[in-house]
Amino acid sequence: MATPAPHQELIVVGNTRVGNAYGLPKDATFLLERNVFATMRDGARLATNVFRPVAPGRYPVLMHMAHTGKDRYPGDQVYQRIQDSGGIVVSEWAGFEAQDPVYWVPNGYVVVVADCRATWDSDGDYFDFMCPQIGRDYHDLIEWAAVQEWSNGNIGTNGVSYLAMTQWWGAAEQPPHLKAFVPWEGSNDIYREWAFNGGIPDTGFYRIYMRRYMMRKGQKINEAGWRGGETDDMIAKQSEHPLDDEFWRNKHPDLTRINVPAYIAGSWSSDLHIQGALEGYRQIASQEKWLEIHARKEWEYYYSREVVERQRRFLDYFLKGKHDSGIMETPRVRFEVRERFFEGRVKFAGDFPIPGTEYRKLYLDFPTATLMPTPTAKASIFRYRALQSATECDSAQLSVTFRERTELVGYMKLRLWVSADGADDMDLHIGLKKFDKYGNEVTLMDFDHCEKGMVASGRLRVSHRELDEQKSTPYRPWHKHQRLQPLSPGELVPVDIAILPSGTAFNPGEQLRLIIQGYDVLRYHYRHQHDETVNQGYHALHSGGEYDSHLLVPVIPV
Repeated sequence: MATPAPHQELIVVGNTRVGNAYGLPKDATFLLERNVFATMRDGARLATNVFRPVAPGRYPVLMHMAHTGKDRYPGDQVYQRIQDSGGIVVSEWAGFEAQDPVYWVPNGYVVVVADCRATWDSDGDYFDFMCPQIGRDYHDLIEWAAVQEWSNGNIGTNGVSYLAMTQWWGAAEQPPHLKAFVPWEGSNDIYREWAFNGGIPDTGFYRIYMRRYMMRKGQKINEAGWRGGETDDMIAKQSEHPLDDEFWRNKHPDLTRINVPAYIAGSWSSDLHIQGALEGYRQIASQEKWLEIHARKEWEYYYSREVVERQRRFLDYFLKGKHDSGIMETPRVRFEVRERFFEGRVKFAGDFPIPGTEYRKLYLDFPTATLMPTPTAKASIFRYRALQSATECDSAQLSVTFRERTELVGYMKLRLWVSADGADDMDLHIGLKKFDKYGNEVTLMDFDHCEKGMVASGRLRVSHRELDEQKSTPYRPWHKHQRLQPLSPGELVPVDIAILPSGTAFNPGEQLRLIIQGYDVLRYHYRHQHDETVNQGYHALHSGGEYDSHLLVPVIPV
């Protein structure tokens, strides 16, 4: 592949729709230097584009590394092709899920956009989706940027989804000139958060994404038009590595090595990234860290004026030394408590989980189909068809009606006693829904962009029920996923199912409904489908008496 020639362009951005949205003067401009190459420690070169102010000087640098292409402009048109992505205000110079130079450069930053190793114009023959090499390259790219003539030596990183996932790797390498980073909605445990949900293989978005962006061996252009070297077939790897083995652990950065200031974002509406955001916040060693949890659409929120202004206050402090930015007076945790679709209250706290959280047990009572504050003395069994059925009962549903305003914010857990009739394993899918006092379902943002979602969801393959006792907490079960424990005929076992963190308010008369079944509770969207099931026959759920089946909910002070 021929090396592209560097060249420079003067970009006028002031008198544009996005420039006006960001309040730029009409004569605002910046320079774009294309095809600037950064040399890594092994001699490989990463291709970058550099957006910088016209005025000579040394500026703080924001950067990201992506496999989607530094020259894939106009980036704004990508969002228009994705259903329900929202009203996004972004310029044609912003890469997919990346910071917008039209905002950042006029505000005194250099923006560096780099192609990952072995993709597009960067050197290399092999691209690994997530691996230590990503971290080493990010380290070297940061150190390269720190000594350029337009850099003040203070480097920050920013970006959404994959661009956040790579930031965890880069920060874990502890590059000396990385002064702050903004991982905005990014997973970091690929096995638990994406490829397998509760040990159940994701046959939806995981495979759609990998089919679109991952190279097949010997190809040079994939479905997305992406040029690059060879890479693993990640769909095949999902089948070859059903447990959390060395293959997956090699794709998980050591978060405890991260020690730089962080502004971390997650969303109650993102089943893919919320765990990564919260585990990142909890595990990194950084003393200065903030967490923002919203309930809106992923990209629409990221590019909103209020969000970029908060990001700038954070970055101005740590990259420019603006001690009057106000970030140090900002509470460490900002979170939204949802009322219904696109309605909620923003609250603040000093930490996460929210201090003062009361974890309440709601016991399953199948005869009355209710969630009770106290366990019933009499044991009961509820059986349903393990596979979806149009003629037989194929789910269990139980509800609780709140008598006073109750805000559930944080981790939830479902403890179930289960047995299988006709199989040695079970796939359990859990859904939590909200209903108003008139009996109408209250839908919420879900799956990042979908507008008819639930309060929360959870999943577990029962053969994966073994817990890591050191990592588990009373409200957060942590499964090892390192060996299978099939069921013997008639065997009755307890399982703890992690339900994705969420934040939702219930007013008097409103209802929380628990759904337990053997297939996905929501099927209207391609995100997180789980079609390769182990289910057969019937599931039996046991409660009451000696069986303490219950839903553990986090009630925060109102």
